[in-house]
Amino acid sequence: MRFRRRPPALFPLAVTAGAFLFLGVFLLLPLASVLWVSFYDETGTHFTLANYAKIARIHFYQASLWNSVSIGFLSTLTTTAIGLPFAFCLARLPLAGKSVLTALTVLPLVLPSFVGAYALVLMFGRSGVVSEALRSIGIPFGSLYGTPGLVLVYTLTLFPYVVLPTIAAFKAVDVSIEEAAQNLGSPRWRTFRTVVIPVVLPAVLAGALLVFMETLENFGVPFVLAEDKPILAVEAYKLFVGELGGNPSSAAVLSVMLVACTTAALLLQRFYLARRRFATGARAAPPLLRTSAAWRALATLYCWGVIFLALVPFFGVVVISFMKFRGPVIYADFSLGNFTEFLAHALRPLLNTFYLSTAAALVAALIGVPVGYVVTRRRAQASHLLDVIAMAPFAIAGTVLGIGLVLCFNGGWLVLTGGSLILVIAYAVRKVPFNVRASSAILHQLDPTLEEASINLGVSPARTFLKLTLPLMLGGIVGGMVLTWVTIASELSSTVMLYSPSWRTTTVVMLQALEGNDPGIASASATVLTVVTVLPLMLVYRLLRRNEASLL
Repeated sequence: MRFRRRPPALFPLAVTAGAFLFLGVFLLLPLASVLWVSFYDETGTHFTLANYAKIARIHFYQASLWNSVSIGFLSTLTTTAIGLPFAFCLARLPLAGKSVLTALTVLPLVLPSFVGAYALVLMFGRSGVVSEALRSIGIPFGSLYGTPGLVLVYTLTLFPYVVLPTIAAFKAVDVSIEEAAQNLGSPRWRTFRTVVIPVVLPAVLAGALLVFMETLENFGVPFVLAEDKPILAVEAYKLFVGELGGNPSSAAVLSVMLVACTTAALLLQRFYLARRRFATGARAAPPLLRTSAAWRALATLYCWGVIFLALVPFFGVVVISFMKFRGPVIYADFSLGNFTEFLAHALRPLLNTFYLSTAAALVAALIGVPVGYVVTRRRAQASHLLDVIAMAPFAIAGTVLGIGLVLCFNGGWLVLTGGSLILVIAYAVRKVPFNVRASSAILHQLDPTLEEASINLGVSPARTFLKLTLPLMLGGIVGGMVLTWVTIASELSSTVMLYSPSWRTTTVVMLQALEGNDPGIASASATVLTVVTVLPLMLVYRLLRRNEASLL
């Protein structure tokens, strides 16, 4: 009997080719353009290293690199110091309200970080509500501008990056290694320090790396709080705007320095982890620890205290936005004037935010979900390469991507600048990694034999994906799209490089209000961004809870 050879599956090939084309044109080509421009003179015709030498000689730009790296390092240390015990409490201790705590832990990641920074300015700035109150009772208080404010905001908004993977790591620790250590006479604290911590270290380092990368690429927080302290991402933007009429070589040099810093951090983490083994043979999650009521109360107080400190700036800015402003001074009188002024001047940017966020979330899902399917189900060199390229935007600052897109598509065969499409592309490229990882996580929970049975019955891989796999993934895809939508709605770092007057967003309105010293519109914009972020998350959370209840 002769068996007919099965034809090659065209669906994964088509997905791989399409993803390589999209990411090649809108990610790799812009990054290559930034690198290319950094090595050419002002005329753009002669190769030179003078651009790097010029930046290296100027103390101001040396300081911007040192400030960015040092603030990122300090923020990474503080987030790890807060996140590690927080994750341990949620994973191993019987705390009251644990499910609510876990849900609230995610909020600081998706709430706009520069809104939190501005809220701290309104409360603890030179004319802040809390600052004035402290001075009125004789307590001297300066302000939170500079390194202390930057580190504080990054710590309160980014600690979930450390918490979320570390919780999963604590739950995956083989309880037998803890029991063995304790049977050998090791106290519980020493067992935790010498046995458990080394096992969960990869998860901690993964979260810490995300924190460091986010601090380097963030534009909004240093724009609000850095004041006169130079920061690499902000200075790259200023240089690019100043050089836009000519060859933006200096801005390209700073952009290359940003990418080099994030790449170096990634390589250091991988080098460290590659030299050690962390695997254990856990077959079930370890049981919750038995502790005294006092320790449980202390752990509960700690966790709720961290959540309160992380969320209070966002609620504070909502309250302050309903007060009257006279210049920079806030008066404790209820008023809707800030929102009236916001709607009069910024209704179109608000509609732009909704449109651009929706379009970009759809594009990111259309690209990321099939890519997640291919890299999970297909074990091939092309799939591994695609996975690496699809994750690359995690390490690329939004300002760098924006500069690259302008360099590539501001002239020549394809002009995109000045319109909405380039914003949608930038947002989608930045959020593709999230969709790829979310889809991969769902697919790991689905038995691949269902798809194999469908294909063996003669259904094509593409039809199997659309009719069988996609419906099973739908709940997770929708949840991922909502999270993508809310993070795009508060996106700033790439927006400032690419927006045009007709395509301003709410984040740009807030930025311009801060530049123009208009705290009324800025506070109203901050409140609108917070509400736009929180309401979709609450809706998805409620739908997921209702869906879980219906399955019981």
